[in-house]
Amino acid sequence: MNQSEIEQARFNMIEQQIRTWDVLDQRVLDVMKSVPREQFVPEHYRSLAFADTNIPLGHDQVMMAPKLEGRLLQALAITPDDSVLEIGTGSGYLTACLARLGKQVTSIDITADFTTAAAA
Repeated sequence: MNQSEIEQARFNMIEQQIRTWDVLDQRVLDVMKSVPREQFVPEHYRSLAFADTNIPLGHDQVMMAPKLEGRLLQALAITPDDSVLEIGTGSGYLTACLARLGKQVTSIDITADFTTAAAA
């Protein structure tokens, strides 16, 4: 995919999946638009980065479908002054979104390669 196709896929994800699940908080939508989700998806699943599906991460874990991530971020109602503790780093995508919504995020995971990849 070229950059134009990626941006169109991201736009479609937000408008056709996330908004239709009543994720209407503009801060959440802006964060999901600005964090490059495709960079957090395992390379061999990169073509599914914006699809309405869970994406396998290994270790019997998945990256949630975008609509679920949006709902979760909206339900948390994180403010710019919030410090967040995330249990289960996974791909690191939600960690990055949480970091943009709040003041600070501490993320831990029992799988060391998840936290190592997310830190990168």
